[in-house]
Amino acid sequence: MKTIIITGADGHLGRATVRKFLSEGYRVVAVDKSGSNLEITHARGEMELHALDLSNEDASEKFVNDIIGKHGTIEGALMLVGGFAMGGIETTTGEDLKKMYSLNFETAYFLARPLFRHMIQEGYGRLVFIGARPAIMPAQGKGTVAYALSKSLLFNLADILNAQAKGKNVVASVVVPSTIDTEINRKSMPEADPGNWVKAEQIAEVLEFICSEKGLPLREPVYKVYNNG
Repeated sequence: MKTIIITGADGHLGRATVRKFLSEGYRVVAVDKSGSNLEITHARGEMELHALDLSNEDASEKFVNDIIGKHGTIEGALMLVGGFAMGGIETTTGEDLKKMYSLNFETAYFLARPLFRHMIQEGYGRLVFIGARPAIMPAQGKGTVAYALSKSLLFNLADILNAQAKGKNVVASVVVPSTIDTEINRKSMPEADPGNWVKAEQIAEVLEFICSEKGLPLREPVYKVYNNG
């Protein structure tokens, strides 16, 4: 049984991802800041829920070490925590940058760093980051400067990790969704056709593929999960 860490487990994408991995027989170590809100329905399997402030580097490293001590190995980690903010260059302040940097990059980096070290030692591992189209499409990024810049660092981090892990079965991936079909997005964009968006369950399918035996040959992947969005 593979042990997979899923952060942001109580979010819309997080809940769909936890359900998918449980249904496929993984041991899921779910992480939510409160450690008490996760509601998983129609799912069976081995799951544990942990409260963790992922912006705390020391706490994140201790958490990884504790999970390794408990389960021996961690085969994969899906870092789903993140946040969004509008704002062009005219209105984006240094504080705005720091907020997005902490939420979108540090929460992934502080977990990925000890996990990468562990996976290199074990000779296997999958680290998955959630990117964003504004980070790779300047036309969209110009209206979301802090968000786009913070997300762009995840692509760079994945490249660096893959370069260091070359020749080993440790891979960092970036999944880039378009607009996710959520109740909030439907309310905020009533004129849009949600049929063009991507569903959380579809993204979860991609995430599971990455961590499965089917994904073994892949290296340095970026997955653009856009549907028609």
